[in-house]
Amino acid sequence: MIIGIGVEGNPEKVARTTARVGDRVRLVCYCRPGVMAGHEAECRESDCPEEALVADLMAGRVDGAVRGTLPANETLRCLKRACHTDHLERVALLETADGVQFLLAPVGVDEGWTVAEKLAFVTKAREIARSFGLSERVAVLSGGRFGDVGRHPAVDRSLADAELVARLGNAEHCEILIEEAVRRCGVIIAPDGISGNLIFRTLTFLGKGSGHGAPVVNIDRIFVDTSRASPDYTSAVLLAASMGDGNKRDI
Repeated sequence: MIIGIGVEGNPEKVARTTARVGDRVRLVCYCRPGVMAGHEAECRESDCPEEALVADLMAGRVDGAVRGTLPANETLRCLKRACHTDHLERVALLETADGVQFLLAPVGVDEGWTVAEKLAFVTKAREIARSFGLSERVAVLSGGRFGDVGRHPAVDRSLADAELVARLGNAEHCEILIEEAVRRCGVIIAPDGISGNLIFRTLTFLGKGSGHGAPVVNIDRIFVDTSRASPDYTSAVLLAASMGDGNKRDI
């Protein structure tokens, strides 16, 4: 299994990933000339590493790709252009501080704003949960509890949308109670992309949880998005590899 990973800044993070992955995955670093100098790693140097990474992914020269420390806007723009799509849908694999893993979507601020978009996430995230041995139960969150109806139009709309998504998607509307939802559901659907991004950042950067990467689920290639704030990308690389071979690995 060959996985490409992008390197812009902080090459030591990718070097740590290479050492931790070992011989489980052949890891190829995509970077500008000299960025990985002094580190033992297989590299493909380019003046535009994000374009080189995406091009090799589309051509099948790598089995999957991880963004690593490449800039998000440029890299995802290249991916959208190559896949002929105007948007990307990502589902994040997260882990709480006490070891509970679950999938969260949407996590992009421009994702999951309509009932149809959330239903698409329900279907795609459920498939990933199945492949990783997580519970296929889906919790749909809203911006309040049922008793909050009438307090604000945005809350009322959020509750109504969540009820509809849960009914159409054979899921459970868990109101705003995410702390209860993660105990029994392997998939959590946030009210919208902003709240999903806040959940992700609060858990991983303030709550001592972990983010293992966010696969893009609306393209026919394996691409795992990552945060440049991650200490290393071992989990994201193994996640990409496991999606390629169809077998669950320890993340």
